[in-house]
Amino acid sequence: MFTGLIEEVGHIQRLRQEHGITKLAVKGQQTVSSLVIGDSIAVDGTCLTVTRTAHSLFEADLSEETMARTTLGERHVGDPVNLERPCRPTDRLGGHFVTGHIDGVGSIHEISVTEGTWWFTITYPIALRPLLVEKGSVAVDGISLTVGRLNDRSFGVAVIPHTFHHTTLGNKSAGRRVNLETDLLGKYVVRYLERLGPLTQKMPLTESRLQELGFG
Repeated sequence: MFTGLIEEVGHIQRLRQEHGITKLAVKGQQTVSSLVIGDSIAVDGTCLTVTRTAHSLFEADLSEETMARTTLGERHVGDPVNLERPCRPTDRLGGHFVTGHIDGVGSIHEISVTEGTWWFTITYPIALRPLLVEKGSVAVDGISLTVGRLNDRSFGVAVIPHTFHHTTLGNKSAGRRVNLETDLLGKYVVRYLERLGPLTQKMPLTESRLQELGFG
């Protein structure tokens, strides 16, 4: 489990194929120094397992599924990537619950600057629409952000200078694709309501009914 607070920006040092598996090697500093084989680490929001460590490098395997369903399959040697180690039970939860399981890939439609804040407008797969809400949380390349604007095709997030300069967002431009993970708690609510579907046809989901079910 992660929180979406990026600890460090690392750089891809090597990509190689071995028995049908892509081996990804990333160089970092403080984040990498404490890693051991078997640890989890989020790379651009994607949870990976450390398979090898050497000095300031770690290596992880990328399955075909990971390559196809995240942006890691588009990365090249030298590219910067966001790094975050899993949170511990005693850590402050400064962002939100992030699993590292990518829900879909979006695209940066526009970047604008207003009074020292960067606004990123990101298009998203239509399947994610029920899982996005204004003022709700979303992880963009592993970064915990708040949905400030939302329509049926895109959402907007405000990025403060610290986040812009200390994550890969400072290297992004319009047209770049990004990993998206919607809020974990929201997924369970949507799934629960879907399972109530047959019941809600007989008993509509009013505000009072939702309160009876434990919401609100």
